[in-house]
Amino acid sequence: MELDAIDHVVLTVRDIPTSMTFYTHVLGMREVIFGDDRRALAFGRCKLNLHQAGREFEPKAAYPTLGAVDLCLLAHTPIAEIVRHLAAHGVAIEEGPVERTGAQGPILSVYVRDPDGNLIELSNPL
Repeated sequence: MELDAIDHVVLTVRDIPTSMTFYTHVLGMREVIFGDDRRALAFGRCKLNLHQAGREFEPKAAYPTLGAVDLCLLAHTPIAEIVRHLAAHGVAIEEGPVERTGAQGPILSVYVRDPDGNLIELSNPL
């Protein structure tokens, strides 16, 4: 077997409209509606599907949990500009900018939390 990429990740969220607002207005993702009025967020060649806690789409993770995801997202926008953008939206940076090691090599990252407590790492390749 040879795998190539992650197509999508499912986030279990408390409130889909609140999550949509954060990911579209703060992180610049695009809202996607598909299937039976399901909601997702698209960026680049990836997608985050949203499941409402307690009303998850089947099949689902064995223990869907709010705030259990830790995502690293690569950005074309320079980290300094990301920091200013987050401040303008009132989003606190939990850590960073700090250097880390990504899948393709060194990255410069800042960490924030989404409305459900998921850790979102926003990074630039170095």
